[in-house]
Amino acid sequence: MPSPGENPESKSVWVQIARYSQLAFIFPAATVAGWLIGEGLDRWLHTTWLYLVGLILGIVAGFVELIRMVSGSDSE
Repeated sequence: MPSPGENPESKSVWVQIARYSQLAFIFPAATVAGWLIGEGLDRWLHTTWLYLVGLILGIVAGFVELIRMVSGSDSE
């Protein structure tokens, strides 16, 4: 519940800014995490191509999260 002097519209704007700024961190973090997992599997299994699979899966996970966040904010 907003305080008496606070405009409820401004809080909503700040919440939306916070949600969309998460994308600036989630997408690169998912990509790097996928790459690191693939690199770790490469070292463990003595292969040279699993980092690419991890990288691609990280990028896909980033896009999935982007789509979920955008479609979830449209329904609100």
